[in-house]
Amino acid sequence: MLRLYLMYLQNPNQQRRDNMKVLKANIREFGMVIALIAIAILFQVLTDGILFRPANIFNLVTQNGYILILSVGMMLVILTGRIDLSVGSLLAFSSALAGVFIISMGWPVWLAVPAVLAVGALAGAFNGYWIAYKNIPFFIVTLVGMLVFRGLTMVVLSDGTLTPFPAGFHNVSAGHIPDLFGAGGMNITAFILSAAASVVVIFLEFRRRKVSLRYEAEVLPMQFFIAKLAFIVGAINLFGFWFASTRGVPNILILLTILVIAYSFIAQNTVMGRHIYATGGNAKAAELSGIKVKQVVFWVYVNMGLLAALAGLVFAARLNASTPRADAGFELQAIAAAFIGGASPSGGIGKITGAIIGAMIMGILNNGLAHLGMGSDIQLAITGLVLLAAVTFDVYTKTKLSKA
Repeated sequence: MLRLYLMYLQNPNQQRRDNMKVLKANIREFGMVIALIAIAILFQVLTDGILFRPANIFNLVTQNGYILILSVGMMLVILTGRIDLSVGSLLAFSSALAGVFIISMGWPVWLAVPAVLAVGALAGAFNGYWIAYKNIPFFIVTLVGMLVFRGLTMVVLSDGTLTPFPAGFHNVSAGHIPDLFGAGGMNITAFILSAAASVVVIFLEFRRRKVSLRYEAEVLPMQFFIAKLAFIVGAINLFGFWFASTRGVPNILILLTILVIAYSFIAQNTVMGRHIYATGGNAKAAELSGIKVKQVVFWVYVNMGLLAALAGLVFAARLNASTPRADAGFELQAIAAAFIGGASPSGGIGKITGAIIGAMIMGILNNGLAHLGMGSDIQLAITGLVLLAAVTFDVYTKTKLSKA
C-alpha cells in the first residue's frame, strides 16, 4: 500500500491529468453508488429511522435474495445485448418442482436440489438454442418461455400450494449463522466474518491494482482508489454491525457472496467473460475475430436458466411453500436491477456488482415505500420511473463521453 502511494506522489501532475478521464470512464459505477446512498438516507429520514434498524436490514437481505440471484444472471444476458423474459416463470416452475420432489414425493433435499437445477439449465438451453442457433428473436423465444413455464407451474401444482418444507431446506433462505462463541448479546461471529471479509477485499483490491499497473492498464487515481476501498470496507463492517445486533449473518448472504465473487471473476478475469463483453459490444466484429458468438449466447442462457432455478429454490425456502402464483413480475425486477446498476441496453457494458447495487436500490425503494404505507401499485410506478431515469442517464453519459 505504501509503495503504491509513493508511486502516486512521485508523479502527481500526470495523475491529475488522468483524473477526469478515469472519472468519466467510471461515471456509471460512481453514479449508482451515490444514488444508492442518497435513496437509503432519504428513506431512513422518511421512515423515522426504521430502514437502518438491524432487524429490517436482515429482512431486506432475506426478502430480496432471489432477485439478487436473478439479477446476476440477467446482467450476463444483457451484456450480450439481449434480455430474458422467462426467468420469473422459470423461478416459479422451479419452486413448484422443489415442492413436488421434496414434499409430495419425499425426495431428500440433496437429490431434489440438483434435479431442479438441472431442469433450470435445460430450460435455459431451450431458450439459448432457438435464440443462438435458429436466430429467433430473443424477445419472442423468452416470451414463449414465460407462458410455457407459467402454464407448467399451474399444471404441476394443480392450482394448489405445497407446504411445509423440511427445516433444513427452509433455513437456507430464512436462517442465519449462529454465534459460534455464544457470548450472548451481540453476535461475535458476525463481527469476525465482516472483519475477515474486509481483509480479503483489501488484499484482492491491491493485488488487482498491482497487476493492472504492471500491465500499464488504466486504474483509479490513488486518492479515489483509497476512498473506494474505505467505502467498501466501511459498508462491510456496517452490515457486520447490523447483523451482529440481530440474529446474525443471513445464510442467503453467504450464497450471494459466493455468487458475486465467482461471477465477477468470470466476467472480469476469464476468456469467457471477455467473449461475453465482446459479443455485446459488437457481435460481428467479435465473430470476425474468432469468437464463437453463438456458443457464447447459448451458454449465457443456460446459465440464466440455472440461476433462475436456484432463485426458485431460494424463494421456495424463504416462503416455506410452493405456490402457482410465485412469479409476480420477478423477471422485470431482475431486468430493472441490471439496468439501474449500470448495464447498457445495447450490451457490452455493465458489472456484476452493478446488478447487485441495482437490486439493492430496488429493494430499499420497495421496503421504504412499504413502511410509508404505499401499496404495490405505487411501488411499481416508482420502480418504472427509476428505471427510466437509469436508462436516460446511460444515454446521456454516452452522448457526453462521445463528444468529449
